Amino acid sequence: MTVSAGPVAVAQRLREGMAGGVLSFPLTAFHDDGTLDPDGYRAYVAERLAAAPGAVFPACGTGEFFSLDEDEYRQIVAITVEEAAGRVPVVAGTGYGWAQAVRFARIAEDAGADALLVLPHYLVAAPQDGLVAQLEQIAARTPLPLIAYQRGQVVYTADTLRRIAALPNVIGLKDGHSDLDRLQRLTLAAPDDFLFFNGASTAEIQARAYATVGVPAYSSAVHAFAPEIAGAFFTALRDDDHGTAGTLLRDFYVPLVELRDRVPGYAVSLVKAAARIRGHRVGPVRAPLTDPSPADLAALTALLTTGLDLVGATL
Repeated sequence: MTVSAGPVAVAQRLREGMAGGVLSFPLTAFHDDGTLDPDGYRAYVAERLAAAPGAVFPACGTGEFFSLDEDEYRQIVAITVEEAAGRVPVVAGTGYGWAQAVRFARIAEDAGADALLVLPHYLVAAPQDGLVAQLEQIAARTPLPLIAYQRGQVVYTADTLRRIAALPNVIGLKDGHSDLDRLQRLTLAAPDDFLFFNGASTAEIQARAYATVGVPAYSSAVHAFAPEIAGAFFTALRDDDHGTAGTLLRDFYVPLVELRDRVPGYAVSLVKAAARIRGHRVGPVRAPLTDPSPADLAALTALLTTGLDLVGATL
């Protein structure tokens, strides 16, 4: 077990990291029979870290948090912490109701995680007071800094944002709704040092729009299988290279989103399939997700080849 550096220090490390690279959400590796593959995951996450992300977020949505038991979760977070070796912040996912979220939080703390991403609670819609209470209950039971995740049934008002930002260890908000009017109101309501992240699916599509409301940092699912493409796009945005950014959006990212939208769950299973195409030992997705059809795999391979060619890389 390591001692958390504290909310202010972790927030500063995240701020510095996200200014220099995308946020990486690694896949969780499984054997063909669906059991956890710790060695495959270690090799895979080491390669993600070698591609210089701003931070790494294990066992979150892309990492199939919802399918992991507590022992598997412990292994995934511990391996990530070991491989990161302090180079970048490690932000582990947690979720479900607050009681179960706290169980995962304590495991992440013992494994050495720097912070937690609080995924949307399970199943039910809740009023704003309940959304605040959910974070209050978790925050009262872990010293780790928390990043709230606004997605699905979790939608914060500006007043609620002020309330959760006042909690001592809530340091930021990841947004997956892409309602820029609402998001602008949230950024204006937040303290100056509060962190915001673009968590839209295939976030690069909306990265320029998010930046206009003061949220330039984003998670990149593409980094999970093609860090060359993710890095080239990040650099193009940073350098105001609109030509390169536009080409990558038109010829790679938009077709990827169109393919992703064909089947529910492809936001994860396509990413995992792309990683397998590139030779990573990540295995299949777990139910209720399904792996892509042969036709969609062929389309994905062709698209991945195109995208890599655009940045001077190969399959």
